[in-house]
Amino acid sequence: MPLKEGDSVPSVTFKCRVRDESIGGENPFTWKDVKTEDLCKGKRVVIFALPGAFTPTCSSTHLPGYEKHYEAIKAAGVDDIYCLSVNDAFVMRQWGLKQGCEEESKDASNPLNPGNFKKVKLLPDGACLFTRGMGMSCTWDSERGFGERSWRYSMVVKDMKIEKIFIEGGAIVQNSGPDPFEVSDADTMLKYLTTK
Repeated sequence: MPLKEGDSVPSVTFKCRVRDESIGGENPFTWKDVKTEDLCKGKRVVIFALPGAFTPTCSSTHLPGYEKHYEAIKAAGVDDIYCLSVNDAFVMRQWGLKQGCEEESKDASNPLNPGNFKKVKLLPDGACLFTRGMGMSCTWDSERGFGERSWRYSMVVKDMKIEKIFIEGGAIVQNSGPDPFEVSDADTMLKYLTTK
């Protein structure tokens, strides 16, 4: 059952890849453990989750919408915006680059940065720990061959607690044929933040 408004988000460790110029060479990246508390404690953040990097709706509309409205959402009282998917850190970085997201040149200046993008930060939930903890795990095996992924949703998290959550279709559907995208978009989030 999905978590609801007022619940605390799951405390997990994200296995991230971040730039470390001291390594040198063509692959100057190292592993960094980033905890949910690093991202959400004492802050107000937006997290939106989607079924997969490189997938059509996620790539054409979902992530681009939040990139486009990044400054407006932050101006509405949000400290940062995170995009979460059940993909590993390598896939998330390549997807961000393919999407034209601007990469950080250094990571050392931001010790809590879970990735290397200046606007929306891409969170790799490769082991599905956060997604399961949210009660948002779903399986697309016969339908798309995805396996276990996240249902599409967005939320505002204030100091580790869910302030507002938008779940597509109102409920999770296992092996869903449709992939609804009506309420977790950036426009809906911005409207909530600016009319609250």
